Amino acid sequence: MAEPMLQVKDLSVEFHTVAGTVRAVRNVSFDLDRGETLAILGESGSGKSVSASAIMDLIDMPPGKITSGQIIFEGRDLLKLSASARRRVNGHKIAMIFQDPLSHLNPVYTVGWQIIETMTAHGMARGQARAEALRLLGRVGIPDAKASMGKYPHQFSGGQRQRLMIAMALALKPDLLIADEPTTALDVTVQAEVLALLQELQRETGMGVLIITHDLGVVAEIADRVVVMNAGEVVETGDTRQVYQNPAHPYTRKLIGAAPGKGAMHDPLPRAEPVLSVRNARKVYGDFTAVHDVSFDLMAGETLAIVGESGSGKSTVAKMLLRLEEPTGGRALWKGQDLFSMPDAQLFALRRDLQMVFQDPTQSLNPRMTVWQLITEGWVIHPQILPRSKWKARVAELLGQVGLKPEMAGRYPHQFSGGQRQRIAIARALALEPELIICDEAVSALDVSVQAQVIELLDGLRKRLGIAFVFIAHDLPVVRDFADHVMVMQNGRVVEMGTVRQIFDNPRQPYTQALLAAGLDPDPDVQAERRAARLALAAG
Repeated sequence: MAEPMLQVKDLSVEFHTVAGTVRAVRNVSFDLDRGETLAILGESGSGKSVSASAIMDLIDMPPGKITSGQIIFEGRDLLKLSASARRRVNGHKIAMIFQDPLSHLNPVYTVGWQIIETMTAHGMARGQARAEALRLLGRVGIPDAKASMGKYPHQFSGGQRQRLMIAMALALKPDLLIADEPTTALDVTVQAEVLALLQELQRETGMGVLIITHDLGVVAEIADRVVVMNAGEVVETGDTRQVYQNPAHPYTRKLIGAAPGKGAMHDPLPRAEPVLSVRNARKVYGDFTAVHDVSFDLMAGETLAIVGESGSGKSTVAKMLLRLEEPTGGRALWKGQDLFSMPDAQLFALRRDLQMVFQDPTQSLNPRMTVWQLITEGWVIHPQILPRSKWKARVAELLGQVGLKPEMAGRYPHQFSGGQRQRIAIARALALEPELIICDEAVSALDVSVQAQVIELLDGLRKRLGIAFVFIAHDLPVVRDFADHVMVMQNGRVVEMGTVRQIFDNPRQPYTQALLAAGLDPDPDVQAERRAARLALAAG
């Protein structure tokens, strides 16, 4: 039997920090064959990305250090290669795409220059590299490849930027492609397209794919085998279907049990006087209308989910409600008062009642403020909420509710993972005891178990305190579990609205049907059926 293309044997990695030595990866072993897709599944802090970074020689040393193990690629131990030999392997033989393409594409160079530079750095003639770059852009689905060569990264959507990263990674026809959370921030339809693209390219080139993810749906869609990691160790490995249907380790069973989309759907509340009534909300930017006459009602203790692809107007509606974007027309009556025409002084008094949790906590949390300062800031501005003597106990309670430890209050945002920062943002919103919380992709970056915990927390607050939610999401299984009503938007317009049961069990509009078909299910058998339905819709 032929040796696997990649063998990771007893890999251990540690990081030296002020607080002591952190053993991020401990005796990890796995292998990957040519043409095979292997998923490394685990939550934040499990060591999956560190393991992938070790393969690519991307661990900063110091503070990191590979303390033991072998990484054997095509018969050679990468850890024993010289720096120059390792550089020849990276990019040419092994390539990597990352979760956030915007932070890995140089903003001051055109995308064409960056793809060409990848090839010329490995000895390809510039004319040949340019022709290959044009071919690759067309192959990954970038419209008008010739014109796109001269554009900059910020001129592309998130899904297009991820396609650009794939094009760059494939420029030198690698034998192994490592994809680290490549679809986390993408819409369901774009996510399905990117995964389908990876599968197509794999069939064309025969490359092995190592995909790092916390999403069981991604594993079900693309992986042949799965390695489950927890706290730096491999706890389970096996065929994807086998691991899902017969998980051997308690941690794997916990992950599968926390996967959204399997619980009972909410029955709608009896109709009553709405706390928020939006009529004909419009937003125009120059010649472009971002939101066309959107109308809906929201009662106390009710959750309205707004779903749709990027550019559909979901976030613009949310920002208009909080006057972070000035509306062009329409009304938004909050307890009978029009938020759209309200003077600033009156709006200030309502700020504590209307809170928002943004998609990107890195941008919404002040990096110069500790967690304590971030949470208590609202109490400084609105001192009537809580006396200072009770701040410490309340901060500890809020952190506990979102799965963080009270002693973390003295840390700064950069000292947390992305998922942990999002939990801090949620705790900050809850501190003001609002009556309406607008969540803009608030749980999209969270691990499945933390996501389940946060959704349970929010749902409990909804029931206990009567908090209303406007819940913007591309993760449809989460919407199914949390929402009472669903509003589907496309190109700034509402195309369908109904109870969660109506939308998920009997969608009327082709666009809604396409969104649901593009969603990923953790069960490989169910996902195979969805894939067939998606292909049928595309064909007909």
